[in-house]
Amino acid sequence: MTKARTNASASPAVGRNMVINGAMNVSQRSASVTGIGASSGYFTLDRFGLGIGAGAGRLTMTQTTDGPNGISPNCLKLDCTTVDTSIAAGEFLGIWHPIEGQNLQRIGKGVAGAQQVTVSFYVKANAAATYVLELEDNDNGRTNGKLFSVTTDWVRHEIVFEADVDDGSSPFDDDTGGSLTIAWYLHGGSNFTSGTLASGWGNTTNANRLVGINSFFDATTRTFLLTGVQLEVGPVATEFEQEDIGVTLHKCQRYFETGRSGSSGNHASSGSGFYGSMVDYKSEKRAAPTLAQSSKSTRETHNDTIFLGSVGEQFAINNVNGFYHNAVHAGGNCKYAFTFTADAEL
Repeated sequence: MTKARTNASASPAVGRNMVINGAMNVSQRSASVTGIGASSGYFTLDRFGLGIGAGAGRLTMTQTTDGPNGISPNCLKLDCTTVDTSIAAGEFLGIWHPIEGQNLQRIGKGVAGAQQVTVSFYVKANAAATYVLELEDNDNGRTNGKLFSVTTDWVRHEIVFEADVDDGSSPFDDDTGGSLTIAWYLHGGSNFTSGTLASGWGNTTNANRLVGINSFFDATTRTFLLTGVQLEVGPVATEFEQEDIGVTLHKCQRYFETGRSGSSGNHASSGSGFYGSMVDYKSEKRAAPTLAQSSKSTRETHNDTIFLGSVGEQFAINNVNGFYHNAVHAGGNCKYAFTFTADAEL
């Protein structure tokens, strides 16, 4: 563990960081969301979601400009807004960063020759506390957790995780699924704290996962700030890898994208007709995404309905490259416009 430092030295290798948006620069959904605590999801920063086993605690999640000098001006911030004075057994709160299996093959996990990995990150808080950083192998049901501390200063943690050969035949899947989750756990009930914190990799036993943790929800003064997140092969944490914002945004849009489109047409007869258009995604998606309208404006569309990637009056197209949208109208000059989200998150 070292104090936050400037990042003046040259990078030893480009592309060594397996984390996307570790500098917390991209937040397509929102800069701030309040009242979080009832369910898991992605709320603000791209690729960093919240895993929640719901209790009474509530929080605000924000992308804020309070990052450590020379690393990133941006960071993820959590503010406790409602305390949880009676923690139920199944409660938990974690910041989750899932990674596709095909991007983890360099680790060689679960087979002979498996590599150690190092997770490094910058954290600070309103007061001292102890939390858990966990790696979860989602393909093979294995976890490895380490305690870490926070203070009122920015601190860089450099945490080495042992190589996991397991039974020699349980590698990460080489596909687009979420094989590994990096998780910062800040709160947990007795289902996760009643055992003994594991000293290395092992088959998942919930009671051993969050032993020794403090609760983020013990006071409304609690804050937690995170940035400069890096996962790399080997037992040494190198300087945080800086990345062009355009590159980071393109990577994030593989999982989530916002956009705007529309169409216009003319159907001279008094009967109904259709019109529409194709949207090409800015980045090929991890999988065919879930589409949603976030706003729309229409003129002379039948029942005011715009069909996104589904059967309306024409094509049902929604794949990793784009989608078709269309609407029905009753004749004459017609047009519509809308904003959309395409979600292919893990």
